[in-house]
Amino acid sequence: MNDGIDVTGERLIEAQYRSSLGRYVIYLMHAASYRFAEKYCQGQKVLDFGCGSGYGAEAIAKCAKEVHAVDVSMEAVEYARKKYARENLHFLRIQPEERLPFSDNSFDVVLSFQVIEHVENDANYMAEAERVLKDDGILIVITPDRKKRLFPGQRPWNRWHLREYSKNQIVQLVGKCFDINLLLKMGALPHVAAVEINRYVLLKWLTFPFTFPGSPEKWRQFGLNLIHRIKPQHHEAKTNFDPEFGIESIILEPEVDNSLNLIVVAKPIRRNKSHQV
Repeated sequence: MNDGIDVTGERLIEAQYRSSLGRYVIYLMHAASYRFAEKYCQGQKVLDFGCGSGYGAEAIAKCAKEVHAVDVSMEAVEYARKKYARENLHFLRIQPEERLPFSDNSFDVVLSFQVIEHVENDANYMAEAERVLKDDGILIVITPDRKKRLFPGQRPWNRWHLREYSKNQIVQLVGKCFDINLLLKMGALPHVAAVEINRYVLLKWLTFPFTFPGSPEKWRQFGLNLIHRIKPQHHEAKTNFDPEFGIESIILEPEVDNSLNLIVVAKPIRRNKSHQV
C-alpha cells in the first residue's frame, strides 16, 4: 500500500516500512529522530529541509507553531500534501542547489534528517540552512554513520547516497557554518541493532565490486541499479507482522556499541559576531 507514490527505497513511506522486521527497524530510527527533535520544536517555526514523504514533518507539526517542509521531489510533495494535511503544515517543492524561497533569519529550527548524504553540494546546503536560521536558531542533522555500513573508503551501497559521513567528517562539514552544541550517536538494543548491522554486512560485501574505493560513479550506479532490478521486491504490506519492540529500543547517547546514525545539534556561528571587535 503506497497511496500512489513509487516505493524505491529513497524515502520513508510509513505503511511500507511497517511491512517487515528490517523495514520496521528503519521506521523506528526515523520515528526516534523526530521524537528527539520535538523538545527543540515546541511552539517554534520549523523548516524540514528535505521532508521526503512528509511523515516526520507531520509529527513535528503536532508540537510546533508552524512547519514548512520542502523537498526536491514533486511526487513526494504531492503525496505529503494529500496524506498529512494540517493547518500549520506547508509542503513545497524546491529546486536542487537553488536558494531556498525563504528570507534570512526565518526559522527557529531547521531539521535535516537522512538528507545531507543525498545532496550534491553539501557545503551549499549547510550554508542555506544557516542563512534561514535565526541568530539563536537550532540546526539538527541526522545522517547514517558510515563506520559500520561501509569498508574504509568504500562508496555507498545505497544507490541514492552520494556519500556517507564519519563522525569527524560530519563535524567538519557542519562546523563550517555552525557551532556544535551536541554530538550523539543513534544505536539500539543489541537484538534490534543486529537487524541493521547484518544488513550492512551483506550489502557492503555484495556491492563491493561496484562500490570499491575510487569506483567511478557510472560504474557504481550501473551495478547498484542492476542489483536492484534482479533482487526480489516486496512492496505490499504484510498484515501478519507483529513487532515485539518499539521506539524505546532506539538509544541516543554520545557513544553506543552499534552506531547506526550520527546526530548533530548546532547553532549558527554568526550569533557571536556582534561580540567581536
